[in-house]
Amino acid sequence: MESPLVYSASANVMKKHFVHHLNRVYFGKKYLQQHLPGLTSLASFKKLRFAIDEVLESVNNQVNRIEQIYNDIDAQPDHENCVPIIAIFKDAFESPDYGDGTCLLNDIDIILYLQLLEHINITSYRMLKILASSLQYKNAEQLLIESFDESRDDDRLFQMIADEYLKTN
Repeated sequence: MESPLVYSASANVMKKHFVHHLNRVYFGKKYLQQHLPGLTSLASFKKLRFAIDEVLESVNNQVNRIEQIYNDIDAQPDHENCVPIIAIFKDAFESPDYGDGTCLLNDIDIILYLQLLEHINITSYRMLKILASSLQYKNAEQLLIESFDESRDDDRLFQMIADEYLKTN
């Protein structure tokens, strides 16, 4: 029989957990703000370059929302050592071997990794939304829904680009 403590936690523990995951998303987004513009120059497909610019706009919106959440819950960003978004981006696009393939392979890699990042975002926002609801952070919950929807739309955009790109090549 499992302990009841497994199923309940104090509001302080839940808030700490919420902020921990919010930090991971936030610093991943801050990293993307700095590095997505450079990724645009690696893409050869015009629609892919436009999509990366659109994702950068989404990232900027999401950073602003997360900063509003920190403000609303009286918390401060605290840099986390392990931020999956940063690790994936570095592995995918900062490799010394990146860019050695054909334009087609580079573009496919960009699409693949950006969709992977969006899937992490979608999952993270979904969990943060659940935690915000548990903590009764109504405004945070709404801001997270907006970011979730934006990430889902960006994922669909990359899927459409992949479909079109691979049909034309």
